[in-house]
Amino acid sequence: MQVAILTVGDEVLAGETTNTNASWLAEELTDRGVTVTRILTVPDDEAVIAEWVREFAGSFDAVVVTGGIGGTPDDVTVEAVARAFDRELVVREDQRERLLAKAEAFRDENPDLAADYEFDMDLDAAASLPEGARALTTDESWAPGCVVANVYVLPGIPSEMRAMFVGVADEFAGDRTSETLYTPTPEGAFGGALAAVRDRFDVAVGSYPAPVDEPGRIRVSGSDPDEVAAAVAWLRDNLETCDPPE
Repeated sequence: MQVAILTVGDEVLAGETTNTNASWLAEELTDRGVTVTRILTVPDDEAVIAEWVREFAGSFDAVVVTGGIGGTPDDVTVEAVARAFDRELVVREDQRERLLAKAEAFRDENPDLAADYEFDMDLDAAASLPEGARALTTDESWAPGCVVANVYVLPGIPSEMRAMFVGVADEFAGDRTSETLYTPTPEGAFGGALAAVRDRFDVAVGSYPAPVDEPGRIRVSGSDPDEVAAAVAWLRDNLETCDPPE
């Protein structure tokens, strides 16, 4: 299963927000045997988002989009996904009722904060989804996410995104397996061993340098667990390895 991750947000592109969503999703998906093939960040621009959703949806088994959902003017991701699939946006009455209940509960629990706020002002916008979409909701999030064809639309707030992903995590599975080993050998000194293991085994190998006084990391991955295990065993026989850092 090959997956693309599309992160939406001007603040991410400006460096104001660290893109922890993409790294967290990539790790979760990889741990499930999925191959993450693309990670891209785009601005809060409906046309740009729609273009890349359309491109990725046709090229990969699934696309995970995070950020830009809600009822504020700069939240255009849901509209963009609808545009990518040529679908109308429709107000989902079940979602509107859910949002109204959440707003009323907040008002009851926080009368001082809620006294001057018109809670129904953005309900239609927040409850709108592409026609035929499957709604994704959590207690943590305000606006619903959704699934349209093979595109999963999640919130941008990390805690909300993670909670919503849990609800669909079982829909992502692959046969890719990986194993990591550590070495005190400087990265520049074991290039020959990495080239040799790639030639001998049907695996992908990546090396990742570490800070001074910490071991480097080598990740071996492939679709055949036995092939991965054999490649790791060969590396251990031909390269000094050590325990992972604490």
